[in-house]
Amino acid sequence: MLGGGALALAGCGSGAHATAAESSLERADLAAVARALGAQETSVRSEVLATKAAWPLVIDGLPADIHKLPRTAIRSATERAALLRLPALFEEKQAASLTGPATSLAGTFRAYYLLAVRGWRLISAAIEQAEHGSAAAARFARANVALYIESIYDAHFGLAQIGKQMPIDYQRLGGASAFGTSLTPAAVNALATSYSEANDRLYRHASVRLGS
Repeated sequence: MLGGGALALAGCGSGAHATAAESSLERADLAAVARALGAQETSVRSEVLATKAAWPLVIDGLPADIHKLPRTAIRSATERAALLRLPALFEEKQAASLTGPATSLAGTFRAYYLLAVRGWRLISAAIEQAEHGSAAAARFARANVALYIESIYDAHFGLAQIGKQMPIDYQRLGGASAFGTSLTPAAVNALATSYSEANDRLYRHASVRLGS
């Protein structure tokens, strides 16, 4: 999975042989990423709630009669996703300077952002083509909508792993005694609760297949 692959890189560059300066930089980067994640919590929660409301409507693909598909929840999910913002620190160019576990956490959030925003935009476009497009456009939309639906699932699967990984990285880099006031256990626990499988993962997995 995309999120799992990104998190598999957690801790790269850190380890038993890291110098004091390297470890200090990794802690500073993790604290900066934690602050950025905290600043995004409100908009992420809004997007996740809207996605969970719309997910049952698209999980099996587009209905044969597109006019029977309720639009309000899908429109809301698309709009809430469009309101998401990628922190400057998580942009590809700036994230390249991050060290240690902060690198993969930033990458996982960036993947969530890109997949959620594009996924819902393309699902909405596919619905529009299925309803109002030419016969060829409608066939193309139905044949490819599974890709967009899967991207929504992957986005939220990855998002849910952030809170699981954060406490592991925090302890690996020395925990409360090493971070001091720059990143407290309370702040880590709050992020672990917010970015969690209970809050963010989608159930069940999409059953629609490409070309169906």
